[in-house]
Amino acid sequence: MGNHVGRSADKTSKKSAAMTNNTNNIKSMSRSPSGSDIEHNFVTHFRPVDKLSKILSERNHHDNDGHGVSEEIFVKYLFPHYSEFASRLYRYLHKSSKATTKHLGTSAFKQQIEKLLGIMNDRTVLDIYVKMYSNTMDESGEVTPQGLRDLLMISYRLAMDNEGSTCPYVHKTIGAAVTSCFHGKDVLSVCFVSNWLWQHCPRVVYGVHRYIVHVLTTAYRNGQALLSTEELQPHIGPVTPVLEKVLSFEQADNMLPLSQVWLLSTSLPFCFIQTEESPSKESSAVLSAKLSSYPCPSHWTLLYTSDEHGAGANRLLHHILGYRGPTVIFIRGENGNADGVTYCICSSIEWRESHLYWGDEDCMIIELQPCYRLVEKGPKLLYLNTSIRGYPHGLRAGKDPRNPYINIDQSFASVSFGGAPHRIKSIDAWGCGDRKSRERQLEIKKWQVKEAERQRVVKLSAADWLDHPDRYLLELAGRPSYNNADK
Repeated sequence: MGNHVGRSADKTSKKSAAMTNNTNNIKSMSRSPSGSDIEHNFVTHFRPVDKLSKILSERNHHDNDGHGVSEEIFVKYLFPHYSEFASRLYRYLHKSSKATTKHLGTSAFKQQIEKLLGIMNDRTVLDIYVKMYSNTMDESGEVTPQGLRDLLMISYRLAMDNEGSTCPYVHKTIGAAVTSCFHGKDVLSVCFVSNWLWQHCPRVVYGVHRYIVHVLTTAYRNGQALLSTEELQPHIGPVTPVLEKVLSFEQADNMLPLSQVWLLSTSLPFCFIQTEESPSKESSAVLSAKLSSYPCPSHWTLLYTSDEHGAGANRLLHHILGYRGPTVIFIRGENGNADGVTYCICSSIEWRESHLYWGDEDCMIIELQPCYRLVEKGPKLLYLNTSIRGYPHGLRAGKDPRNPYINIDQSFASVSFGGAPHRIKSIDAWGCGDRKSRERQLEIKKWQVKEAERQRVVKLSAADWLDHPDRYLLELAGRPSYNNADK
């Protein structure tokens, strides 16, 4: 009995000693100046991050005789062409780690990079980049119009730098989005800006994030040089829909600015920006390039333009009917200003002529100028009627059949946007499907032309001609015989 009590007391004392040691260890663990709670015990399970951290730390020690990863080394060896954006990214990582020194320790840098790469929620990704361009880089921060403009500009640059061309209207396009978001205010909260972007252009930062992921996971392959030289810069394929017809920037009224195509690609559903070929036919290198960028390239075909094909409902119908793929129709109206008003009607299914409203969940109306915003989206949004009697004629778009947001009259000379009348400047229709959709439409049109030619030439026998009504009309016009005198 006494021995049993003694053994129990020994076990209790051992447990108490163990708890005391654990408590002392926890109390003795303090945050390191470089921002990591477990500076010496953290081991990354992602080898590319481990190798990248080691190389950056060695470069910092060699160039600056410093420790960890500094902002200068981070910008110089990873993002030399985007220094302002790289500085914001480094300061965000530095603030998230709560470091008290100017540099980030190697272990803290690994932790923050793995945390950034591990985010899978699209809304969380958007919130992070909005915070980067706020004044405090956290949820309590505020965003200025210039901050949002800088965020949109870096997204555009990363999307278009590999295209080899620059749109001269990019500042006007980005300015339309900033004007729509701020409504004349000088500052907005991070939450408000993030909500606005999520509603009107939710994928605007996807290209930025995937570029960062691509750089942070592949830069170590170049060794100590990383991405500091031009030859080692990542070459990523086009990230905006590819236009079939290259339009001249000199004709401002007859063009589709590439910056508007880029901004639309961040708002449109995936069916408008789908790939032309199936992934099974593509090599792994092409797939990795597409995964590191956004959105996937597609092929936009110019189906109709009022400047070349003429204005009118019948001309529009002739060029868009039979195209079995998504389409985007740009309507430009005059309002007294040089820029005018521009809206686009996006149909994810084939156009049809009906006295009823039609469309699916991906149909939408987007305003491009003077403000950029998603006006309406949803099923039964579109209406097109040119021949059915007893129902309104023209093209309409809107959820309210009695008061549609866009209303084009039968003559296609005027249009009303939200009840405000405008004279139509031009109308363009682009097909957003693959090449097979366009080829199928052209084959149908060729068949229709041949069928019309075949029906136009009618061979009649002499007996049929005697009783044909056309002979009676010719005789009334004063021509009693029709080259049948010998017969």
